[in-house]
Order: sequence, then C-alpha cells, then structure tokens
Amino acid sequence: MEFLAEDNTCGQTLLRLVSRGNAIIAELLRLSDFIPPVFRMETREEQEKYQYILPDFAYFRGAEFYDHKIDTSPMLQDLDEEFRENHMEILTRFYLAFESIYKYVSDLNRFLEDLEEGVYIQHTLEMVLFNGDGKQLMSESLYLYGVMLLILDMKIEGPIRERMLVAYNRYNAAQTVDSSMDDVCKLLRSTGFVNGAPPKKPPKYPEDYFSRIPINQEFIEMVIGRLRSDDIYNQITNYPSPEHRSTALSTQASMLYIILYFSPHMLNTQQAKMREIVDKHFPDNWVISVYMGITVNLIDAWAPYRAASTGLNNTLEQGNIVEQASRHIIRVGQLNKAVDKYLQEGVLIEDFVLDHIPKLMNCLRECNVVIRWLMMHTSEASLVEGTKRAKMIYDIVVGQQYHVNALFNLLLNTAQLEFRLKEMFKMMLGSKKDKWEGYKKEGSERMAELAEVFSGSKPLTRVEKNDNLQAWFNEMASQITSLSYDDSTTAGRKIVQLTQALEEVQEFHQLETNMQVRQFLLETRKFLHQMIRTINIKEEVLIQMQIIGDLSYAWQIIDNYTVFMQEAIKQDPSVVTKLRATFLKLSSALDAPLVRISECGSKDLVSVSQYYSGELVAYVRRVLQIIPQSMFGVLEKIITMQTRSIQEVPTRLEKDKLKEYAQLDERYQVAQLTHSISVFTEGILMMKTTLVGIIKVDPHQLLEDGIRKELVNKVAAGLHQFLVFNPKAKAPELLPRLDGLSAHMEGFRKSFEYIQDYVNIYGLKIWQEEVSRIINYNVEQECNSFLRTKVYDFQSVYQSKTIPIPRFRPVDASVNFMGRLAREMLRMTDPKVTYFVNQMNTWYNNRSYDEVIDSKVFAKLQNAVGTFGLSGLDRLFCFMMVKELQSFVRMLKSMTADVPTKNMFNAVLKNLFPLKAEPVNPGKLYQQAIQKSARLWPPVLEVVLNIGQRQLLRRQIANELRSSCRFDSKFLASCLATFNQSILTDIQAHYADPSLPYPGEDNPLLSELTSYLETSGIHNPLTKIYITPSKSEGLSLILFIFTLSLLPKLQYLRSLGGFVAKKGVEPFDGIAFVVGLVTILHQFHTDATEVYLAFCAQYIRSMVDAAASSKDKSPDLPADCIALLVFLEEFVCYGEHSQQILEGKVPPYILDEFRHNVPRGTLPAAK
Repeated sequence: MEFLAEDNTCGQTLLRLVSRGNAIIAELLRLSDFIPPVFRMETREEQEKYQYILPDFAYFRGAEFYDHKIDTSPMLQDLDEEFRENHMEILTRFYLAFESIYKYVSDLNRFLEDLEEGVYIQHTLEMVLFNGDGKQLMSESLYLYGVMLLILDMKIEGPIRERMLVAYNRYNAAQTVDSSMDDVCKLLRSTGFVNGAPPKKPPKYPEDYFSRIPINQEFIEMVIGRLRSDDIYNQITNYPSPEHRSTALSTQASMLYIILYFSPHMLNTQQAKMREIVDKHFPDNWVISVYMGITVNLIDAWAPYRAASTGLNNTLEQGNIVEQASRHIIRVGQLNKAVDKYLQEGVLIEDFVLDHIPKLMNCLRECNVVIRWLMMHTSEASLVEGTKRAKMIYDIVVGQQYHVNALFNLLLNTAQLEFRLKEMFKMMLGSKKDKWEGYKKEGSERMAELAEVFSGSKPLTRVEKNDNLQAWFNEMASQITSLSYDDSTTAGRKIVQLTQALEEVQEFHQLETNMQVRQFLLETRKFLHQMIRTINIKEEVLIQMQIIGDLSYAWQIIDNYTVFMQEAIKQDPSVVTKLRATFLKLSSALDAPLVRISECGSKDLVSVSQYYSGELVAYVRRVLQIIPQSMFGVLEKIITMQTRSIQEVPTRLEKDKLKEYAQLDERYQVAQLTHSISVFTEGILMMKTTLVGIIKVDPHQLLEDGIRKELVNKVAAGLHQFLVFNPKAKAPELLPRLDGLSAHMEGFRKSFEYIQDYVNIYGLKIWQEEVSRIINYNVEQECNSFLRTKVYDFQSVYQSKTIPIPRFRPVDASVNFMGRLAREMLRMTDPKVTYFVNQMNTWYNNRSYDEVIDSKVFAKLQNAVGTFGLSGLDRLFCFMMVKELQSFVRMLKSMTADVPTKNMFNAVLKNLFPLKAEPVNPGKLYQQAIQKSARLWPPVLEVVLNIGQRQLLRRQIANELRSSCRFDSKFLASCLATFNQSILTDIQAHYADPSLPYPGEDNPLLSELTSYLETSGIHNPLTKIYITPSKSEGLSLILFIFTLSLLPKLQYLRSLGGFVAKKGVEPFDGIAFVVGLVTILHQFHTDATEVYLAFCAQYIRSMVDAAASSKDKSPDLPADCIALLVFLEEFVCYGEHSQQILEGKVPPYILDEFRHNVPRGTLPAAK
C-alpha cells in the first residue's frame, strides 16, 4: 500500500499534520503585519497609560493587584472597556494562531505515541522512516514545528505575546477555563530573544525554547540519522555534478539545521557526527536559507556549540573560502557570455533546443548554483549578528573582484532563458501529438508516392517499373502508418529500424543516382527523425527546470537587488520583460509551502497561496513603482513650465503677438518631457499579463495603480505641507495657505489631465477618486478621537494595501491636516472673540470689527480641498458637536443628581406651575433662581457656544456646497431636491395613512439619499438630530433659567441684526448662543421645546403684569421682556419653528407692542 494513499490512515494523518504546519506559519507571518502598535509599548506615554491594562505574565503572579487597580479607577475601567471593544477581534485571531502551535506539537506527540503503540497497523517508526514519502513527512513535521517557534520569536516578540495572552485571558476568563491557555502560556512565554540589529540571544537559545514541550528523543535521533545519511528528496539526480552536491542537499540541510536544536548534545559533543554532517551538507557553504528566505549564517549560529563550530572549521579555512568565492565569481562572467549567446535573436529555435537539451540544462544548472552561492554569501542579511569572524569572511568573499551588477545581469538573463525555454517546452508539449501524427502522415505519404512511382503508373524521369521496390515501399508506408503514439518505446525502436532500412535501400538499389527518389527518401528519413525527437519531448524536462530554477532562498534577500532593478528600468524601460521572467522565477518559492497543502486537499490552500502571492505581487509593485515615480518627476517639470513659463493663449490674439505666445522652445521642452513619460508607459506595458502565484497581474492595471499610488503620495504630502498653522502668528494664515494649496492642486490637476492621453488612463476619474479617498480617510482617522470603537487602517474602507494613503507625524493636537484645518477655523471664529452677522454670513472681530471669515473663505476652501474636503470638514464638525452635546447631557445629569441643586430647581418649578398662570411676586422669584444657579452656568455656556459655533460653520459649508452644486451640476441639484421633496411627501402621506408604502429599515434609500443631500448641501444642520438622550426631567426649566441668567449680558443691535455682549462683561457671540440652544433642545422630545417656550412666555406675561401694577406705570414694555422677545424671535427663526408657536403663548398685544419697540443701536466704526 502506498504511504500517501487515501486509505492509508498513517500517511494521511501525517500529511494533514504537515499541511497544517505550513498553514500555521503563513498565518503567523500574515498576523505579524497586523500587531496593534499599543502592544509594543514603545513610548513612555503608552507605558504609563496601559501599564495596568496590558501587563505581561507578571499579571498571573498578582492578578488581584491589577484587577483592584482597574476596579477602583473609573478612568481605567473606561479605558479597559474601550480597549476590549477595539481589540477583541484581533486578539482572538492571535490567540487562535498561538493555540494552533500548541495543538500542532500535541498532535505530533500523539501521532508518535499512536505509532509506537501500534494503532496504525503494519506501520512502525522504523518502517515509516524507511519509506520515501514517510521519511520526508516525518522530517518535515519536526522541522516545521521548529520553524514556527523561530518565526514566532522573530516576528511577534516575547513581551508582545505575553501582553496579548494576558489581555485575551482577562477578556475571556469564562471561555479560557476549560481551554489549553495554561499550556499555551508555558510554551509561548517570552524567551528573552530580541530581534534587533544585532539580535539579542539569551544563553541556550533556542534549544531551551524548543524543549518546553518534550518530543520523543528516539524519533528526533532517527530523523537526524536519515537526514545525515540519505538524499531524502532524491535531488542528486537533478544535480549530477559532485560540485553541486551541497546545492542538491540544501533543502534537507536547512531541515537538519533546525532539527539539530532538538538534540543540542549532538551540537555540543558529537564531533564525529557533526563533522560528517558538515562534510556532506556544508563543505562549500556556510550561509543557508531556513524557510522562505530566512537566512542564517552558521558561523554565528553554531559559535556557542563546540562540536558544530569545530566541524565547520574545515569549510571556513581561508584557502577554501578564497577558492569557492573566486571560482563562483569567475563563472559569473563566463556564464553571462554563454547565456547572452543563447538569448540572441534566432538562436532558441525548436530544432536547436531539441538537439541541445542536455547542454542547455547544464548551463541552467551552473547558472543557478552560482547565483545561489553568491546571493547567499554576499548578502548583508548574513551579517545581522555582526561578529568579527563573519564580517572578515564576508570581506574575503566580496574582495575576490565581486561585482554585484554582473550577478544581477546573470540573474536577469538566467530567468529570461528559463522563461523562454519553459514557454517553448510547454508549446511543444501541447502540440506534441499533432506534430508526431503530422510527421507520420508525411512519411507514409512519401513512401506511398515512391511505391506508385515504381509501379510505372506515375511517370517520373528515368525511373523504370520495379515490382519489388513497389511492394517494399508499400510495406514501408504501412509500417510507418502502424506506428502508435501511445506506445512511444516500441515506436522509437521501430523508427530507428525504418530509418536504417531506408538508408540501405538507397545504397543497395543504387537509388542515389535519381535525384527525385533520393529527395523523397531523404525527406522521409527527416520526418522519421523528427518523430523520434518529438516523442522524446517529455514533461520531466520542465519539472527538472522548475527544481533547478528554485529561487525560494531569495524570498527576502531579493530586496537587496531592488535598487538595481529600478536603476535598470530608469535607463531602459524595456528591461521590464526580463524582470517579468525574474518575478516568475521568484514565484517558484510558492511551491515549498503549498506542495503538502495541495497534496492533502486542505481548505487552507487558497488562503496560504493568496498570502504568499500577495506578498510577491506587492514586491513586484514596489520594484515597478519606479516607473510612476519617474513619470511624476517629469510631471513636476511639466507643472513648473505650464504654471510659470508657458502663457495661456487668449481666445483673440493680435498677429504681431503670435511669436510672443508661441514660446517654441518651452513647448518643445514640454513635448520632450511628455515623450519620456510615454516611453516609461510603453516599458511597463511590455510586461504583458502575468500570473504571479494565483494572482493575475495586468500591466495596465499595475501602471494605473502605480500612478494612483504616486498621486496619493504627492497630493497627501501637499495637503499636509500647506495646511499647517501657527496659532501664535500675528497675521491670519488661513487665506494665504488656502491660496497656495489651490494653486498647487490646480497645477497638479491640469498637468495630470494633460498627460492622461499619453499614458492611456482616465485622469479626471482617478483624480476625483483618489482625492476623495485621501480626504475621507483623514477625516475618518481624525474622527477616531471622538469614537469609542476606533476604525483601524486594516478596517478602513478608504485605506488600501495596494495604494496606501500615507500617514504623517502629527504637528499639533490634531491627527492630520483635516483636524488642523477644522481647529484653525474654530480658533478664528471663537465665539468669545468674534460675532457672527447672519445677513452678511460673516464673522467679525468683537474688538476691531474687522472681517475674520466670510463667504469668500468657503469659496477658497472649495477651490483648495474641493467638495470632498468641505464635506469632510462638515462631518468632522459634526463629530465635534456630538462630543459637546454629550458633554451637555453629562452636565445635565450631574445637576439633576446633585441633591441641593435638584431641590432648588424643584422649588422654582413648584412656584411656576401651572405655566398658564402667573407666579406670585415674579421679580423676586426669578431673581433668586438666577442668583442661586449662577455658579452652574460658566461650563454650560462654553458648551452651548461651542455647539452654536460648529453649527454656524456647518451651515456656511452647506451654503457653499449647495451653490457650487447648482452652478456645476444643476441637473443633479434639481434632481436631488425634487427626489427629497417627493420622499418627504410620501412619508407624510404614510403617517396620515399607514397603509401607504414607507421605506423599511433594510431599505438603503433614505441613508444613501441623505449622503447625497449632505454632500450637495441640500440640508439644514440646525434641524437635525445628532444624539438620542433619554428623557431628562427639568431640562426645559434649567435651560430657561440659563437663558434668563445670560440675557442681561446681551444687547440687540439692529445694525448687526443680532445679539452682542454688553460693554463691561466678558464678550460672547449671541447668535452662537441662540443656535446652540436651538440645537440642544432639538435633540430632545418636542415637548421639551414647548415647555421651554411656555416658561419664557410665562416670564414675559408675569413681568408685563408686574410692571403694569407697579407704581411706575410706564407705557413701554420692560427691557428684559423685550430682550427675551428678541431672543425668542431669533430662536424661532433659527429653529425653523412657526410664528404661531409664539403667538399661541404670548398675548398678541404684547407682540404688537414689542414689534414697535425693538431698541436701535449701531456698531462703532471699524478701525
């Protein structure tokens, strides 16, 4: 029975285990890119903030201490809960990966126990290790476990693992009781290893780490024995030369390096065995690739082990090092010439390839061995530990006239030769049968024609009838026809015999004298020869080429050659065709982790192949990004010339000024620059569509993505650079900054539009999509500070791994440029420094009365950051306002929770009810309420003014968006307005008659329409609901008394059309005050507004009655009543309430009297 047969339980169990091992390693590598930065604790601020939330394993020694700290601190409780909400999903993913390592080694131990106990009938440890597939899988199972542990320590360091495990245990205490948490923690606790430069290794590392969970020592020794003595992958047949033996055994040499750490006594004391291992596997090399390009220098790795380092001394003799280095370096030049010769046009034709298969294979073998040795031993990655001996040996190797450019050229040429040979063999294999049948048909037809010639029926010059030859040729035709393609061995022997017979008949029957017969015989022999060559085209050649061309050892160190690749592209963009072959050669690395997963038929195949293919495609993009970078470098020159040198030609031009506007030299330079961009474009498009792993790479899409990436980098950098403000600057910086940004963006957009036809892309579409993505991403990140559940980069719909939006270091309290722009506008329109004049849509300084911000500023904003920028600002202000509203709700709760304050308000409320009646002695009652509550209002006033300020800014943004939408897209504006009105009509009809249709909760119509309306400015921010607080008792009374407390500080100015602070009091903006109150009341039930207005109306009635019954019976309304009536008029106006709401509460005679007695005033003259 085959070991890997489906009904062989032992083989299938072991295969599934090894498949899992490869999948676990891929998951660890994938997760290592998504470690939340907070777990690294890199800054002192983070350490102080999270020291009790994210402890390491010290938590298990004092859990009560940490839990008590959190339980007794509301701030820590809130932080802990927020952290849990934001990180629980990723923590669970990490824990499952950690647990899978423990389960893997547990399953391996269980398999070995079952094997020992005879659970798998007819299989013992010795028998499995004797079987070819068995010894491969047994070795791989142990090797992969060691690789997992090393990769885990390199990619996710010990302290990070401990914090993650503690956090997961704290947040899932109930679920982890019955799990293997304790065992996982014991296995993965910190080793003390620090992956730095150089890395810090603790004593006896990694053998102590590997021995945390014991594994059957007999199994380890037997696996080492097999790897020492056998060629377990049968690679010697692919590398017949003795000089290539170390390359042939490189895979199992890497396995042996890892597995020896499970048996450290061999590394330390078994000198004979270590000498045998070194002589067989490391006689000419000391830098190895462990797994997917992770390189190890044995000089450093084996330095602590006496037997291992002694065994390696022969290899590290200076004479041997010089000999190996010089031999490989000399071969580079020789092989470059040989490969160049093969790659010349017209050399690699089918006949040449078929005749020289062994020679070509030897050349490829030699090239790959030389490339492997030099790339590994000249890589600076091998010097990561920085020991003197390793550096000295590296210098000896590099000092043997080593030229990295020559090696790079050999890599490109070898990849190109392999690619072309593979393509030819694939094509020949695909057409093999058809060609064979064609040659057979041609040969038999030639024989049949000759038989006809010798029959005498077909006249041919000087050919007499010959019955014997006629019969012989007919027999030959039938023999050729009877050849079977399926039985290639028999057919091959028969073809050789038929060829010999044709040679003999030509010689013995003196047919050479007749040129036509001789030509027929020659062609038939040629067809028979072609049949033999065709039948010898076998898939084994392709398989051998794939094995020889393996580049998995360079998965990481290939990055050292990125600079050379990019320089080659800049000098000659057509070199991309050779790079394409190199990338395909590099994709051979995907076979190593996927082969067992594929054999097993595991579901992990797709995810693992996607990960490694994605990593390779990302590298391809990184290399080819030099093309868009070079294009944008040229584009910057075009931008400069178009904005500074070339004048725009007017629609009407005088003849004598034609030469002046022609600017031939400048336009010629622009044409030259544009042509160079076209050359770069042509270069990348020469790459053709390529399948890299399982991902198809389209060069046009690659070019577009590269252009998008470069565009995003340039635009994001421009926004970051221009939108930086100094709050201490004497002159306002906003307008100059916006003007500069507008010019920068406009120049960029025009030039981008100019080159779009030369690179065959939709420039305007790309521009709008990427600018909107940049703005929305930065708004999202800025809004994170207002959210409990954060949106991280890997969760963001705007961030992309292919075209990442760069993040810049914050320069102030804001996260990015959107926050800086918003806060600058808030600073400039501070309601304690400015007044808002509604009729002018302008903020004025309350001292100098200079204009601070007017509608022109919002038009400049539109030019600078576009519609998306204005929409983003609106959204950001909305988040800021929600935070202020939540602050107000907390203040309200604290007031109603405070017993003295609550009693005071209840006493006032008792005196004011019923609201339709007037209270007794109102002047004294209201005055006492104002005095007793005075201490409560300063923080409330600040919140109300902040809310009003943000709402006024949002209203101005909506105005600008609405006007620009009507100008730039009048059909869209009309369509949206009509659609909005029709939806509102339908909703009103539904509430009047519930049988009529209404958009359900799962219908996205309302949410999507709202998004369009807000982006187009067709909305009123003042009438929207932003939070849904619970019903609060006393809200209306509290806001009423708050209003009464503040009104004496305000005066109404007709020239201003609004409230301003009276002289002698701390100034604040009356309009912001009104709008803030409107917004707050709108968040609660409409009853709150009704009661609030009823309190105000009761105050007016009672104060008018009190004035009428007083000794001074003045015909005028009291000043405070007039102030409150003015306030109510403003309140109704901004809140879009009906005037009837006032008329229903305030007697008509008072309103009529008021409208004739509004005080007049003027603003002082502006300085």
